[in-house]
Amino acid sequence: MVIYLKPGADADRIKRALIARGQWIQQTEKGASGEVLSFSLASYSMALDAAELEAIDGVARVGAPASEHPRVDAQGPRVLVSGVEIGGDAPPVLLSGPCAIESEERIQGIARQLAPLGVTFLRGGAYKPRTSPYAFQGHGAEALRWMRRAADAHGLKVVTEAMSEADVPLVAEFADLLQIGSRNMQNFSLLKVAGKAGRPVLLKRAMAATVEEWLLAGEYLLAHGAPGVIFCERGIRGFDGSTRNLLDLGAVALLAAVHRLPVIVDPSHATGRRDLVLPLARAALAAGAAGVMIETHDDPAQALSDGPQALAPAQLRDLFPPRSQR
Repeated sequence: MVIYLKPGADADRIKRALIARGQWIQQTEKGASGEVLSFSLASYSMALDAAELEAIDGVARVGAPASEHPRVDAQGPRVLVSGVEIGGDAPPVLLSGPCAIESEERIQGIARQLAPLGVTFLRGGAYKPRTSPYAFQGHGAEALRWMRRAADAHGLKVVTEAMSEADVPLVAEFADLLQIGSRNMQNFSLLKVAGKAGRPVLLKRAMAATVEEWLLAGEYLLAHGAPGVIFCERGIRGFDGSTRNLLDLGAVALLAAVHRLPVIVDPSHATGRRDLVLPLARAALAAGAAGVMIETHDDPAQALSDGPQALAPAQLRDLFPPRSQR
């Protein structure tokens, strides 16, 4: 945003007025005689209406570039997923389940334990993107059927990932909420196809993506027909190895409070440490998250993927009250 000054305006007084309103001055443009012509504001300045800045004495006008993600800006804070409202003033939602769908018996047992604990969405991977080509890759289409049957049997909705354009139609057939994983956030061909699938999308942030890149990925989905996008913060790559990733709660507050968008937080992938998952889940809700996604497994020691970060289902008991009490 650029603040243009009137001729003869007191630039120092205007600068102080901008700082008082939470604005960071990134650049000052001066004329040939040294008078200040304009102030350019940093993108991380506090969000204010242009009219409030134009009301400062000595300001001629405020210039703001057109948004590159108008559909995301217009979406609003709430998305409806198979009758469940996510975001806005709706109660926070809990998405939970194993990293991978290992067998029908196991996912049925986990869903049975999760249903009374306030969980709304059963999560789990039928197709698993793994860093190593030798790691467990999931059971594919068969796992989608296991997951859908388990969710239906226990009154839950389904969220699961589509890894490729070819996967989208089948995943959309079984899922209430279609997930785009961190590694695919900027797979634009996949985003286009996912947008056309007719399902709301949970868009995970890539591990090195800026907030603007994340929003633009959401714009791809909405531009190609997605009925709604829910953003998911799952940690970005940092320099400190104390946790698996770096949970960016600043971005959560920014999306929720400034952009007015629904955002889910995944503290399991953000930390990789089960002892930190619940404290950071609570912190995420305090920062404005519309819900949290937490990995659970009935026997983490035997999990085929991400066992060290998985909680036992009963550990969710104190995070949310049961749905019957909400």
